[in-house]
Amino acid sequence: MSDPAAVRRSTLAMLLTSRGFVRVADASLELGVSEVTVRADLSALARDGRAVRVHGGAMPVDALVRESPVESTRDQQADAKRSIGIAAAHLVSSGDCIYLDAGSTALAIAEVLLERRELHDVIVVTSALPLALALEPGIPRFEVVVTGGTLRPLQHSLVNPFAATMLAALRFDLAFIGCNGIHPRHGVTNVNLPEAEVKTLAVRSAQRAVLVADGSKLMRIDPAVIGGLGDFAQLVTAGEAPDGAVEAVRSAGLEVLAA
Repeated sequence: MSDPAAVRRSTLAMLLTSRGFVRVADASLELGVSEVTVRADLSALARDGRAVRVHGGAMPVDALVRESPVESTRDQQADAKRSIGIAAAHLVSSGDCIYLDAGSTALAIAEVLLERRELHDVIVVTSALPLALALEPGIPRFEVVVTGGTLRPLQHSLVNPFAATMLAALRFDLAFIGCNGIHPRHGVTNVNLPEAEVKTLAVRSAQRAVLVADGSKLMRIDPAVIGGLGDFAQLVTAGEAPDGAVEAVRSAGLEVLAA
C-alpha cells in the first residue's frame, strides 16, 4: 500500500512546480488534511531540498533565482510595456506627487512622462536607480526623489531598511505599482519578498494606487503578497493574457484599462 505522506508530498511537489507557490491554507483544502499536516509535509520537502519554506507556505527551490535583470526584461513584451507606459503616464497631471515602482514597466512610464513636455511641477518618488537616472533630463520640470535603503542587484532597487521611513512620511496622488502576479482570489504578488514590502508601503501612502502589468502576469501567483485587488483603483495592462483572465479580474472588482 502506498504511504499517504509520500503521496501527499509528491502532490505538493508537483503543485510547487506548476504554481510557483503553495499556500498552506489552500493545500489543506485541496488535499483534505489539516494545515498542521501540510506544514509538516512542506517542511519535509524543504529538508529534502525540494522546497523553500516561506511565511504561509512554500515555493520551489529555484524561485529565489527566477528574477531577471531589468536590462533583460526591458525587451520582453516591449510593445505592451510601451502601450502601458503611454496609458499610465497620461493619468498624471501637473502638480502631482507620484510614486514610480522599480522594473521595466515603470521605466516605460518614465520615458513617456519625459515626452509630455506640458507637464511641470511633478514630484516623482522612486526606489529604482535606473528610473531616477532616466528622469534626470526632466529636471526642473520634474523633481526626482530617490528613497533610501539597501541596494538590490538585478532590479537596481532600494529596499528596507530606511525605505519605509521615507514612504511613511509621504502622501502620493498616484502610485504606479508593478508586480509578477495578479489573481482574482490570491491578489497581487511578487517573486521578491523585500521588494513586495516596499510596494505595499507605497500603496498605503497613495491616494490612488494603479497596477501596471503586461498580460502575462494575469492569473499568476507568486510567494510575496503586495495586497488584494481591492487595494488598487485600476489595472493598466496590454499584451496577450490567458483566456478569460481580464474578465476574471474585472469580475473580482478591479477596473481594467486595456491599453
